[in-house]
Amino acid sequence: MLLAPTFNESDVSRIIEMAWEDRTAFEAIHYQFGLNQDGVIKLMRSNLKLSSFKLWRERTHGQKTKHLKLRSPEVTRHKANHRVKQF
Repeated sequence: MLLAPTFNESDVSRIIEMAWEDRTAFEAIHYQFGLNQDGVIKLMRSNLKLSSFKLWRERTHGQKTKHLKLRSPEVTRHKANHRVKQF
């Protein structure tokens, strides 16, 4: 039996951010965090308000850019443009 991975608050925040991004495929989340599509869905369900979760599922359900095998080769990798705050 496989144990579910545990994530700190920063990891959960990043996974949610990646899941909302149109260009970030589920495979990228799996590669970086070891969380498959079903795991991402469960994480989103447990960390978002119900209305936000439903909105996200509507956006991602059947969306070709969220799956590497279905997306057009014209869709390139997106690199987030945010910085880590220095204290």
